[in-house]
Amino acid sequence: MISELIKSADIPANIKEISLKVLNSVRITPGEGVILYREADTSLLALLADQVRKRTVGNYVFYNRNVHIEPTNICVYDCKFCSYSHHQSKESWELTIDEMVKTVVSLGDEITEVHIVGAVHPGRDIYYYAGLVKRVREARPTIHIKAYTAIEIEYMAKRAEMSFKAALQLLKDSGLNSLPGGGAEIFDDAIREQICGKKSSTEAWIEIHEVAHQLDIPTNATILYGHIEQFEHRIHHMNLLRELQDRTGGFNAYIPLKYKSKNNEMSYVGEVSLIEDLRNYAVSRIFLDNIAHLKAYWPMIGKEMAALSLAFGVDDLDGTINDSTKIYSLAGAGENPSLSSDEIRDLVIKAGRVPAERDSVYNIISEG
Repeated sequence: MISELIKSADIPANIKEISLKVLNSVRITPGEGVILYREADTSLLALLADQVRKRTVGNYVFYNRNVHIEPTNICVYDCKFCSYSHHQSKESWELTIDEMVKTVVSLGDEITEVHIVGAVHPGRDIYYYAGLVKRVREARPTIHIKAYTAIEIEYMAKRAEMSFKAALQLLKDSGLNSLPGGGAEIFDDAIREQICGKKSSTEAWIEIHEVAHQLDIPTNATILYGHIEQFEHRIHHMNLLRELQDRTGGFNAYIPLKYKSKNNEMSYVGEVSLIEDLRNYAVSRIFLDNIAHLKAYWPMIGKEMAALSLAFGVDDLDGTINDSTKIYSLAGAGENPSLSSDEIRDLVIKAGRVPAERDSVYNIISEG
């Protein structure tokens, strides 16, 4: 039915051809992805993304009960887009292992996942972070531990003179369950040199996630968009992820992260519009045909925008978070990042979808 409407619609022939490929589950090319970014009507992108979402995950919108722990914001890197590290923030902190374990224990059954991500501290090595994971595992044997970006792991491994495989195996043996997707930023060497020149390369990020998948450690993937990149860079970034997913199948979700301009060296760039955010979700859903879940990280874009994103291919809203992350509040996101399970369910129901509490690898715990 929708295919027939597209065939008869008064839209450019190239957009019509791409649209029909999407509706017929035919993979689009990187060049076609760029065309969608540049030329497709926003309402058409929403329609196409929603169709892909429906056939991939149905009408579910997923969330979990989680807490974020940020061990430190003291960082060896000084990325120009970052408002979080001690280089830019007016505050700095170093939590102890005891403090972090106490947080996890204090929340009890309120949470099923702990998400541990922070800055790359110059004085902490892989044995410190493996020890943290081990202590959390001992305190909460059944909790899912999602911890450490590829950027953190690369530094840990190099400092210990270990291979990525050995470092990841040590973390897994200590109790690590999965990796978040942070630190990817944008997979273009020239842009990385301008915005985060000292940080890990594209090749290192890809290799660490590929090795993790080989060790049966699932991961997420992110992109930092809305700064100095072009549409071609976004598509190239997603294409590398799509190719890796073809090889390993190890990605759980893709998370577009919007560049926020407050309190960092790139504030002059400004921020892209809310319409551009929605278009970016839609193209991401369409292009990444082999990553099942598209997440709108609501502390970054706000609750109202997260609800709107559900019409543009998004099927996951992250979790309750318990006011436990400063990464985007320091960059001007403007909300206390905490939602109860009831608030998330109400948001999803009002959007006409079915809320589904999930575990960290998308098994449904409860729905409705």
